[in-house]
Amino acid sequence: MEYFIEFRPSVLKSLKKFPKRDLVRVKKKIENLGQNLPEPNTTKMKGNNSFHKVRTGDFRIIYEIHDDRLVILIVKIGHRKDVYKGL
Repeated sequence: MEYFIEFRPSVLKSLKKFPKRDLVRVKKKIENLGQNLPEPNTTKMKGNNSFHKVRTGDFRIIYEIHDDRLVILIVKIGHRKDVYKGL
């Protein structure tokens, strides 16, 4: 079962500032995420929220899974040192 990928507008804006080689790596990881969703129990973030995370190098991709619509909503992408601020 393949999931569709949706982005928040702020994510698309932040991707424009990424270095080229990191951007390629993040795009591959997102494409892989839609086809091979990791086990939700292992990627779930702690706390009372619906966020999941996956890492690619020094960057983290924060996302939500909407099983009823088969959609993965990318909430935030950023460097590991500051991606969790403001969630």
